[in-house]
Amino acid sequence: MHISEGVLPAWEIAVGWGFSSLGLIWGLRKLEGEKLVLTALLTSLFFVASLIHVPVGISSAHLIFNGFLGLLLCEAVFPAIFVGLLLQAILFQFGGLLVLGVNTFNMAFPALLSCLIFRKWIPSEGIKFYAGAFLSAFVAIFGSGLLISLELSLIGERFLTDAGLILLIHLPIATVEGIIYIFLLRFIKKVYPTILEDRE
Repeated sequence: MHISEGVLPAWEIAVGWGFSSLGLIWGLRKLEGEKLVLTALLTSLFFVASLIHVPVGISSAHLIFNGFLGLLLCEAVFPAIFVGLLLQAILFQFGGLLVLGVNTFNMAFPALLSCLIFRKWIPSEGIKFYAGAFLSAFVAIFGSGLLISLELSLIGERFLTDAGLILLIHLPIATVEGIIYIFLLRFIKKVYPTILEDRE
């Protein structure tokens, strides 16, 4: 779900860096103690999950796990995703350094929304847990696709097809990740439930 280098105009890049910088400052203030260790572990998960990707026009489709990171990290999802994308840009030329701010915001902001909306559902049992786990993936991934599509549509008509493809291809990805989240979160609730008790 990276936007490639050289596609976006300067003003979109600047806006992306502006919003991502605010998220990074906010998230870094939350990184203390066990939260720092958890953030490092989940950054690794995000990095590995994104390595296998399929090109879609001037973007790409792959497993993302941004919703999972959002549920467990909340505000700290911004530095986690930023570091993961930075390593991918440097080591594998995914995305690029110039558009790093835009790509970070595209993946981290919907993940933060998943936390704010669904985090309180996860400690529950029954349908509320399953709905929260599944919908957190859908909101995070579809939200990221929606942001990318919006940014591409603002450039001009030549990218409208790419924008539509990005939204379409991420619907099955969101479904698959939603099912994965259910199993992962059930496991976490059994072995380490305190992670989900207090997001502060």
